[in-house]
Amino acid sequence: MLNKKSVFILSLGVTLGVFMGVSGSGLAERNKAAPVVDTETLPFEDLRTFTEIFGRIKRDYVEPVTDKKLLEDAIRGMLVGLDPHSAYLVAEEYQELKEGTMGQFGGLGIEVTMENGFIKVVTPIDDTPAQRAGIKTGDLIVRLDDKPVKGMALTDAVKLMRGEPGSKILLTIVREGAEAPLKITLVRDVVKVKSVKSRILEKNYGYVRISSFQSGTGESLKEALATLKKENSGNLKGLILDLRNNPGGVLNAAVEVSDAFLKSGLIVYTEGRIENSEMRFNAAPDDLINGAPMVVLINAGSASASEIVAGALQDQKRAVIMGEKSFGKGSVQTILPTSNGAAVKLTTARYYTPSGRSIQAEGIEPDIVLENLKLESLDKTEFKPVKEADLSHHLENAKERADNQSAADKEKEALDKKDYALYEALTLLKGISIVNK
Repeated sequence: MLNKKSVFILSLGVTLGVFMGVSGSGLAERNKAAPVVDTETLPFEDLRTFTEIFGRIKRDYVEPVTDKKLLEDAIRGMLVGLDPHSAYLVAEEYQELKEGTMGQFGGLGIEVTMENGFIKVVTPIDDTPAQRAGIKTGDLIVRLDDKPVKGMALTDAVKLMRGEPGSKILLTIVREGAEAPLKITLVRDVVKVKSVKSRILEKNYGYVRISSFQSGTGESLKEALATLKKENSGNLKGLILDLRNNPGGVLNAAVEVSDAFLKSGLIVYTEGRIENSEMRFNAAPDDLINGAPMVVLINAGSASASEIVAGALQDQKRAVIMGEKSFGKGSVQTILPTSNGAAVKLTTARYYTPSGRSIQAEGIEPDIVLENLKLESLDKTEFKPVKEADLSHHLENAKERADNQSAADKEKEALDKKDYALYEALTLLKGISIVNK
């Protein structure tokens, strides 16, 4: 039980700790000729309230609670109250974060954030249990198995969603347009994220899909572009860069991807309160596709690093941005390791596009807006329109082609039904190529 003397000692310790922390900060600032922090403004009454509540919990709570848990929860609450992206990461969570940036981790393959106390899906990651189960951007997760997520810390929710490969978890989801909550069972798996995929859509037109920005994404993109050019005898008439449902990732990777298509100019800059939070990134003088026209596909699941790339290419008039308005995460999180092996993920700056636009809560507006549509063919009829070739004794065309279509032709015709946005992007690229001839 915590007596008055213990509470007094704890209060004194907290006060001294805060005082020393602020004083140390002030000393560091003085070395840089910055204003000295006024320690007289320390909220002693609030600190006294904190220690009083701490003591009441220790004395009166229905079950015993350790000092470590109370202080750790206090730290978590302090960070969660700032914004949805700041967090305290214990050693295990810090390690998982590092593994995630390397492209391999265990779990469901889902990028999430907090919204009104619930877990909101930013995007499912390609080729993961979440994506295969039909989880969608904007879904609100309200229960994990039998546990409500209301009031749960984001880090705790992520920890529950991760687990041994092969184990199951039941998500209860509220989805816009659905009459009742959805219950979806997912099987956890080892999530290996291949951040860059590419293919030829048709001759001279390439497609690159980036699903997340990891430490090796820049090099993977260079390899993908080299392969595409080789398959087209070194010539690309156009490229589609697909950033839909890309939740972001490593800042340097976003800079490298943007730089691959720019010869000069600003890519992104950041501004914050501390000196080292202000950074500017400029492009090197090379364009890996030699100025070929580009279309960048984005949607509501394109966030953070994806928005940096889209914003840079849009502001520099290097690409046409097509799709839906992006997510709007324009803040920079810095990972600050602590002495106990844990870390603090703290928002320290905001991103700005080359023209000075803030991405935060605004997102990137596409140049060409596309609704999230799926096309279907009209009901087929057994009667086909009569054409010249159907008339008796019609003149033969000396260059008449065979009736049988190639597999590639059939694939192109099906593209509009499989992926309407991609079909529109390819159509635009072909139009630009015709005009530029």
